Amino acid sequence: MAYEFKIERTASPKAKESLQGSVFGTRFTDHMFILDYDKGQGWHDGRIVPYQPIMLDPAAKVFHYGQTIFEGLKAYLTADGRVLLFRPRSNIKRMNLSNIRMSIPTLDEELFLEALRQLLVVERDWVPSEEGTSLYVRPFVIATQATLGVSPSHQYKFMIILSPVGAYYSEGVNPVSIYVESGYVRAVPGGVGEAKTAGNYAAGLQAQEEATAKGYSQVLWLDGVERKYIEEVGSMNVFFVIGDKVVTPVLNGSILHGITRDSVLQMLKHWGYEVEERQLSMQEVADAHRSGELKEAFGTGTAAVISPIGELYWQEKAMTLNGGRTGELSQRLYDELTGLQRGEKEDPFGWTVELKG
Repeated sequence: MAYEFKIERTASPKAKESLQGSVFGTRFTDHMFILDYDKGQGWHDGRIVPYQPIMLDPAAKVFHYGQTIFEGLKAYLTADGRVLLFRPRSNIKRMNLSNIRMSIPTLDEELFLEALRQLLVVERDWVPSEEGTSLYVRPFVIATQATLGVSPSHQYKFMIILSPVGAYYSEGVNPVSIYVESGYVRAVPGGVGEAKTAGNYAAGLQAQEEATAKGYSQVLWLDGVERKYIEEVGSMNVFFVIGDKVVTPVLNGSILHGITRDSVLQMLKHWGYEVEERQLSMQEVADAHRSGELKEAFGTGTAAVISPIGELYWQEKAMTLNGGRTGELSQRLYDELTGLQRGEKEDPFGWTVELKG
């Protein structure tokens, strides 16, 4: 099925400046994609328009009941001038899982991919070429029906905006320090923890502020029932190298199904590593650190890709990992994954998709 979208080009293109030293997600391209939904009509009226504010009724359900979901993926410029996307079909599949959990109508996969393709064709010159940069893609859905009744909306907007970005953390690929949160709870199985919905992130902001005040980059969440089992970092899934094994928390209904997480798991198995997806307590990690069995740890996510962990703070004690340096496996994964994403290394998994048009 061919999808035709109206295109309105901006009359005032923005200047494209260097991303060196810029804060992640603070610059946006000239255009965005919008698609409307009305009950009984379905998704309709797809269009590419100049990047602009949107007008919503103050009673729009997104403001009152948090009915919204989002995704994140990246486009990369290769040395020979091609633009590559990384596993975009995985993003729309996960987006629809979030839609279902939040009672939002699902989107046709091919419509999503074609909307993304056409927007990227219009904005191709915005894909940055500086080392370590990419064009961050943020698709999202908001409930727009203007009524205060507690029920799923009958109207929605699906949008895609684009942001040229550098490193997510100011540390880049250097190790970050992580505060283990034992008081606040972000999500529990049966809730919406595995959906990429705004409330999950709002629930973590207070803990993040407190961790930042203590000098830590991110929060590591423990399970919401016993407060002992590791779940994920606020913006990343997490892996630990314990002895000769790589261990990551098993997906349990309150942990995001990370696409980079899945990619790392496949890469590790491809390389012959022994990998365990299982319940992992913070006490086990502390014991492994004490015995010298904890070799390194790292986070994985679209924004950060691979982020080595140099320090964990738990129960009033700081644990330095690998001497506070980037671990060998973290570095290898970062180099291989970013090299694959940029078309510099062979892609044995068929993950990269070249932009056509």
